[in-house]
Amino acid sequence: MTRIKNFRNLAYLLSRCPSPTDSLIRAECDDLRGCRLIKRVEKDSNIRALVRAWRFFTPHRQLCRSAAMAVLALLLAAGAAAAKQDGSGQTQMASNGSQQNLKQMTLEQLGQVEVTTFSKAPAPLHDTPAALYVITRDEIIRSGVTTIPDALRLAPGVEVGRLSSTTWAVSIRGLQNNFSKSVLVLIDGRNVYTPLFAGVYWDVQDLPVEDIDRIEVIRGPAGTIWGPNSANGVINIITTRAADSKGVQASALAGNMDHTIDDLQIGAGSGDTNFRVFGRGFERAHEYHTDGINDDTWHEERLGFRVDHDNGAAAMMLEGDLYKGTSPHIVGTAVSNDETSGGDLNFRYQTVQTNGTGLLAQAYFDRTLRTHGFLGDTRNTIDLDFVDRFKAGSSHLISVGAGLRWIPYNVISNVAGEGLVPPKATDHIYTGFLQDEIRLGKTVGLTLGAKLQQNNYSGFDILPSGRVLWSINDQQSLWGGITRSVTTPSDIEEDFLLQGITPTLVIQLLGDHKFKSENVLGYELGYRGTVNKHLFVDLAGFWNQYSQLQSFSPYMITSSGGVTYYTVQYTNQISGSASGFEIAPEIAISSAWRLNLSYSYLNSDFSAAGATSNISDSGSVSTYDASSPKHQVVLQSMIDLPYKFAFDQTYRFVSALPAQKVPAYQTADLHLSRPLGANFLIEGVGQNLFQPRHLEWGTGDPTQPPVAIQRAGYVRISFHTSKLK
Repeated sequence: MTRIKNFRNLAYLLSRCPSPTDSLIRAECDDLRGCRLIKRVEKDSNIRALVRAWRFFTPHRQLCRSAAMAVLALLLAAGAAAAKQDGSGQTQMASNGSQQNLKQMTLEQLGQVEVTTFSKAPAPLHDTPAALYVITRDEIIRSGVTTIPDALRLAPGVEVGRLSSTTWAVSIRGLQNNFSKSVLVLIDGRNVYTPLFAGVYWDVQDLPVEDIDRIEVIRGPAGTIWGPNSANGVINIITTRAADSKGVQASALAGNMDHTIDDLQIGAGSGDTNFRVFGRGFERAHEYHTDGINDDTWHEERLGFRVDHDNGAAAMMLEGDLYKGTSPHIVGTAVSNDETSGGDLNFRYQTVQTNGTGLLAQAYFDRTLRTHGFLGDTRNTIDLDFVDRFKAGSSHLISVGAGLRWIPYNVISNVAGEGLVPPKATDHIYTGFLQDEIRLGKTVGLTLGAKLQQNNYSGFDILPSGRVLWSINDQQSLWGGITRSVTTPSDIEEDFLLQGITPTLVIQLLGDHKFKSENVLGYELGYRGTVNKHLFVDLAGFWNQYSQLQSFSPYMITSSGGVTYYTVQYTNQISGSASGFEIAPEIAISSAWRLNLSYSYLNSDFSAAGATSNISDSGSVSTYDASSPKHQVVLQSMIDLPYKFAFDQTYRFVSALPAQKVPAYQTADLHLSRPLGANFLIEGVGQNLFQPRHLEWGTGDPTQPPVAIQRAGYVRISFHTSKLK
């Protein structure tokens, strides 16, 4: 993991030094990465070489303007062709559902789309007092993305940087790091957060793209509904119902970076009960390594199913999957050949009445195994959750709920001097929930609530919120909110031990058993509405105040028994604020051409209450301040052309990340598709087209150059039969 790569390499190099029995080293350093070392080394050249190894270099990339102009010309030409079509001549997409016609959802209908992530119950997007954005199935498919993190780039305020072929850094509204630490990620309500490092293993979050119904993204704290670890937002990936995927579907993809992605799915059912089963496998190539270490090509295979029973009064869902694969990571000049495997079962029972009342009960089991790497992990998660919504008078809709999560784990160290102490334990979180949605007349609603949570690390906490919604009319609304949320300590922050040892010198990084939860208090204000039949606007502004953020202590130098100890420990020394806004208009130029545009602005200001060390790509004032882009622009254009062609373009600009030594970049993707008869669809996709390669994130490792993301392309053929009975 890059957060501790610097210390891992240090410990490794130190352990290789001959015993410096007569050596003396004195060092003062406030920064192990890009720092100035004040040192005196006597008699031992190995330790002198070790100190010299703590160096970085600054990469540089250039953008290609001619490619940008070429894509712009294609966009204008395609738009002109689309504008010549009238409504009666629009493309009818293949009946297999692998594409959705743009006419299926007008901008007037967009505000009435039912979302569930804000309250765990269906509600129109128009009536949601939060910065909630929906990435639709149509937008995902027509963008040409093949991974979930890349699909998240379509949402305003979401920051995605790819570190390598296997790893992404994902965040919302700042605090971007390669562990997605402040963002809660769900798949059909199943939490895929890992307490090992307080983040997400993106390499094992994989689904057939056609099975994703939508991705709901809440920008801003959401602790009252979802509990801890949703400090900056929630990403809920919602899959399609089994009834919507009947028949036999198969697809095969071949490309230069995505070598192959192959899916086979069968869906059937009758009456109230439907099911689907699928198999999926992929192999992805390594990205561009300037040092020539190209050992991060990887693969994964997955089997899954979903069963739905819906009799109108109640709906039940049972789904699960099993997976196995590899996820190699380059650590310095060595390769950590992680082997990944696991599976999950997810059950949900839900009733919803027309007045908004109802019951939700959900339970899941998740098993994760990562072996053969520098730090292995086996982990079982058992989660139970329920919410009951009922009326109290004519103006109050009360929600009460409770939940528990048990996570027994075993961390396996394959390197001497690195691991958790103790390596085996059980994490647990207990939660209680109370919320009141109050109607203040016909157009104003007030939502007050709180989540109570108890965990084994930081103890008891309360996560309150207050939100107000003013419905200007049936299609426009203003909202505001104040919410408190926390990120609970991870296993590494509490129990980590990393040491480099010689007979007279020990350099070590330690967890802190008194590590506190990281706090955020968020203030938000937003507008959402359909201005006219051609324009839908989503606008939100925010100011987040953070305290007790994770940091590293300065070096603590002690001596005992003739051994000198240089110790750095996890601490909570950093606080500050992040503010900004996002604007996301959707424009229906014609019935055959739609534009989704977003601009996101972020300003950060962080400081440390005491002395800290900068030993990683996270956990310092500079990395909190300068690891997220100040400016992001995304433009997605979807055009239905004559002769059943669909031509789609996605442009994005991301400003520089100074702390990661990543310059600003812009790039674009193109997607062209056409149905072949009633059952086949062929697609061609070009990705990252403006330059041969570009940087998106640093490595956090002084011995490893950054990895550049390469230009890519693929062709995919899909097949679908008629629906089975």
